[in-house]
Amino acid sequence: MLTDSALREAFSHFPQGLVLVAAEVDGVRHGLVASTFTVGISLDPPLVSFAAQHSSRTWPLLREHGHLGVTMLGSAQLPVARQLAATDRARRFDGVDVTVDAQGALLVQDAPAWMTVRVHEQMRAGDHDLVLLEVRSIGSVPEAEALVFHRSRFKELAPADLPA
Repeated sequence: MLTDSALREAFSHFPQGLVLVAAEVDGVRHGLVASTFTVGISLDPPLVSFAAQHSSRTWPLLREHGHLGVTMLGSAQLPVARQLAATDRARRFDGVDVTVDAQGALLVQDAPAWMTVRVHEQMRAGDHDLVLLEVRSIGSVPEAEALVFHRSRFKELAPADLPA
């Protein structure tokens, strides 16, 4: 039977990368953690995407700001991943090392990869909005390890030991 719980359970089998989409607006840090991030949507222009829930109170602030940081969260962020995703917006960034560029894009330090983006397009997709972001700058640390959301938990990736 096709129910919300059946969909969530089945979808939970698909590991998804985690990103923080964030900006500092008028001296206040705003961010949301998304497990719906997709890279390689387009190379010309360079586009990535994620889905924002209609119920999000953070996304409208970020969308209006327009210049955002996207941090691909990694194993170094495991201790603060739940904090960054918490509904307590006032304490999301307590103790988290970040950098903020001149236009307000906020990035978490020591992450596997990061980019600054601008909102390119947004379209309604059921109970979410699908957001296309144009990449303006990008960087990565080749040896850094990613963090994924799988079976409703944050997990680190580990290599599979396959027989030779």
